Amino acid sequence: MKIKNKLALNFSLITAGILLLILSAIFLVFYSFVRNDFYEHLNDRAKVAAQLYLEADEISSDSLGHVRERYLAKLPEERVGIYNEHNESFLAHKNSYWTDKVIDRVRKKEHLQFAEGSRQTVGIYYRDNQGNFVILVSAVDSGNNDQLLDIARIMLVAFIVLNGGVFFIGRWFAQRSLSPINDLIRQMQRITVNDLHVRVHEGEGRDEITELARNFNRLLEHLYNAFELQQTFVTNASHELRTPVTSIMGEIEVGLNRERSAAEYQQLLVSVLSDAENLNDTISSLMELAQSDLEYTRAKLTPVMIDELVWDMHHYWNNKKTKGKLIVEMQQMPEDANHLVMMVSKPLLIIALNNIIGNAFKFSGGQPVVCTLNVDDSFIKIDIRDSGIGIPTEDVDKIFNSFYRSPNGRSFKGSGIGLYVTQKIIQLFGGTITVLPAQPGTIFSLTFPQPEI
Repeated sequence: MKIKNKLALNFSLITAGILLLILSAIFLVFYSFVRNDFYEHLNDRAKVAAQLYLEADEISSDSLGHVRERYLAKLPEERVGIYNEHNESFLAHKNSYWTDKVIDRVRKKEHLQFAEGSRQTVGIYYRDNQGNFVILVSAVDSGNNDQLLDIARIMLVAFIVLNGGVFFIGRWFAQRSLSPINDLIRQMQRITVNDLHVRVHEGEGRDEITELARNFNRLLEHLYNAFELQQTFVTNASHELRTPVTSIMGEIEVGLNRERSAAEYQQLLVSVLSDAENLNDTISSLMELAQSDLEYTRAKLTPVMIDELVWDMHHYWNNKKTKGKLIVEMQQMPEDANHLVMMVSKPLLIIALNNIIGNAFKFSGGQPVVCTLNVDDSFIKIDIRDSGIGIPTEDVDKIFNSFYRSPNGRSFKGSGIGLYVTQKIIQLFGGTITVLPAQPGTIFSLTFPQPEI
């Protein structure tokens, strides 16, 4: 069963239950009122019968005539019984309809009303100068019973019609409320393995549907990254491994064409060794890329104090690498220490910072590198500045491509993997990386937004 039908059915059942309780309460109140009203009529008939049969000699002729007129307006299937102290009928021409047990109950309680099947009965204990009598009056409230039956039918029809209307109206509202989900489903159905870059519309609301769309887009982002990383690795591996292998094979084929001197063979082996070293560096870079990509897709975010991390980097480089040449400057710090907390994967962020700092030292010939931290209520910014050879303007957008190396930096040892990995890590944590020229050198600026609290 579809959700819209299930919602409409549940809503109809709840409404039916409430409506049934209300209609039942109304019917019972009306039924009680009708019965009590008829009992009052029977009670009046009993008093009229007492005046007509027991007090006829004590009232005037006009009053007696009025009493007779009232008595002549009989109730449907009316029965009247008047009994003396010996339970003998005062009306000699009437057969006794009630038992002695019923008559004695009336005499004991002095007033009694009860139902006998479809009939209603009232009994009163009447004291007169001729003696004490029990008067019983019984009749069938056929008119009101028919009205009650009509009301019950009307209520039943209204119950069925209203619940049918509630079901269809509820189904319409459910369909209208779930239409964004239907739109979301249609958008999802259009996304295939070749369209993982496509995103569903999240809308501007703050309801569960928007949350569902947002989480689905986040899932697509992870899948897209996984496929992109896999494709990038395969492409890079096939491209980067082919060149040194081809070079080695070519040099060996040249060496086998004819006999050569020991010096020529030595020169050939040196060339093959150089190509083999390049191949080894390439394989190591590809393994590093694969490992970083694997950690990227499995990254678990934990709270990290960014100032402590920067000082850890300072300790690492100055005690193990560059002997005091990494300079840390804390220029702007917040009063609230919570603004120093970042939700990141600490190992990945360390890889990113080490890549930038390592390049800064490499391309500046080991000169000092300055790491500046600025934190306020809206962002966390880390600037890493070197005094190296700089980056040509036309290469700024290319240096983050895998295996790309700027022409002025190809004389330095490297594979072109580091900045590619660094950019993906920064983007994973919602940050941006910007390259700015300096005099001399280059500034790599990393900016992260403050997490929402």
